[in-house]
Amino acid sequence: MSIALKDAALDTNRPFTVAAGLAAGLTRSTLRGPLFRRILHGVYIAARVPVRARERIEAALLVHPDGAWASHASAARVYRLPVPARCTDEHVTVRRRQDRRARREVVPHLAAELSRACLVAGLPVSRPLDLFLELAGLLNLVELVVVGDAMVRLGLVSRQELVDAMAVSHDPHARAARRAATYVRAEVDSPMESRLRMLLVLAGLPEPRVNFKLLYDDGRVRYRLDLSYPELQLAVEYDGRHHRDDDKQHENDVDRDEWLDYHGWMLTKVFSRGIQDFDGTAGVKAMEDRLQVVGGLADTERLLMDQG
Repeated sequence: MSIALKDAALDTNRPFTVAAGLAAGLTRSTLRGPLFRRILHGVYIAARVPVRARERIEAALLVHPDGAWASHASAARVYRLPVPARCTDEHVTVRRRQDRRARREVVPHLAAELSRACLVAGLPVSRPLDLFLELAGLLNLVELVVVGDAMVRLGLVSRQELVDAMAVSHDPHARAARRAATYVRAEVDSPMESRLRMLLVLAGLPEPRVNFKLLYDDGRVRYRLDLSYPELQLAVEYDGRHHRDDDKQHENDVDRDEWLDYHGWMLTKVFSRGIQDFDGTAGVKAMEDRLQVVGGLADTERLLMDQG
């Protein structure tokens, strides 16, 4: 069933306000019917269109005056940064207090004096360094480090830019942001690897090297180790491939594991459930035992510091 609109410019495949719909010839009864669905209070879209993150963010921006931008977890989603599933609300930042529009599932914020927006994928969003500070008010230490690692991996900021910006910030959340920034590392391949690294560090183990390269004689990369203590030939990795649905990857992993074992490396694999358990995961215990076997945690820390 199609509906003739007075305003042909209204694209019902994108979020639109009730006011815009009424002006285009729709009725409130039609909006409440099967052809449309409500995204937020006062904002609708054609029922045939799946409502994903972008549609929700557009809807949240629509109820605010021009000049507002997506911030916090909403901006993170636009950048495709990993934020926890619990962060379901949309966040919008405005310049003036009177421009805030409270809605269920929409959190309005007043911009800090120096905050600016930029355009990403056609949407106004917080700049990366501002976003890190915003998220420091929503996320815990590990979650924020996961985001920081991803920012660096995606080229949004460098680690040094992040550390320097947090060091001079007077934002209310700057202290938490500064602490997290010191743990951010480059070349981290996935959020679970970030979590695993932080699991080891917060458990009191020495910080492992990230993405250490094992080379052929001609300098080509033979293998990359997610996390390792190269001087001790110890490695630890997140294993997200336990269903083994990729036979070629499985074969490569077996070849690598055999090579590491033959050359004296000890490899510990940690699965997702172990990474979520910060109170005594078997992976941490295994690494602690192996570090102690090599020579004790204190000696290990001194060795790693000397090598650094």
